[in-house]
Amino acid sequence: MKILDTLKEKQKLGKKSIAVLIDPDKVADASGLQHLINLASENCINYFFVGGSLVTTTNLSDIVREIKQSVNLPVILFPGNSIQIEPSADGLLFLSLISGRNPELLIGQHVVAAPIVRNTRLEVISTGYMLISSGRTTSVAYISNTTPIPDDKYSLAACTAMAGEMLGLQVMYLDAGSGAEKEINARMINAVRKSIHTPLIVGGGINTPQKALTALEAGADMIVIGNALEKDPNLLIGIADKVYEWNESVGAE
Repeated sequence: MKILDTLKEKQKLGKKSIAVLIDPDKVADASGLQHLINLASENCINYFFVGGSLVTTTNLSDIVREIKQSVNLPVILFPGNSIQIEPSADGLLFLSLISGRNPELLIGQHVVAAPIVRNTRLEVISTGYMLISSGRTTSVAYISNTTPIPDDKYSLAACTAMAGEMLGLQVMYLDAGSGAEKEINARMINAVRKSIHTPLIVGGGINTPQKALTALEAGADMIVIGNALEKDPNLLIGIADKVYEWNESVGAE
């Protein structure tokens, strides 16, 4: 089954997913990457996202290969620009930064990438990418040259997501950004969840199991854990337990 179809099916059942985001710039050594892969394999992680705002290294293909050789989990590219394309991955979040007004990230980079992506077997998932203010300027806000949606402008975020869905975007992704000072609040997640029918991904600042649970309860269909795992890879165990418990409780109903 395709990645998007699986997400939609799980959403229909009320089940949640968890993705581990690996930024190639922050992979210090092979042993650290392998440890994270092993943890993910042991803790029922659903997806690996690979990518970042900048990516100054040349190890993207190596990381994708290492993950795919180690575990049977979908590897989805989370590209910061049109050159972050690796054909050996399983899918690609085709991100349109709908929270900003930078034309390069609304459609410009996509025009450059489209003929390259078309010649791969990547599952292309059109994604409405929305930056939410996290209390400080994150790398993605700086690199994208856009201003995040203020974290108390719930109607603005909801209408932005609604417009993205009406334009045909298949998934919405709320992100506080890598290294966010604070996570996206429950009211913001809930406002967006109520405004759309597409699967909703939430990431940035989720650095405790309780924050993960709060995001799930507010309406996230998938949570993404990245920067927090660089400081404490074992955090994945506690967060994965929350997702597992949620899915077990839904299955028991």
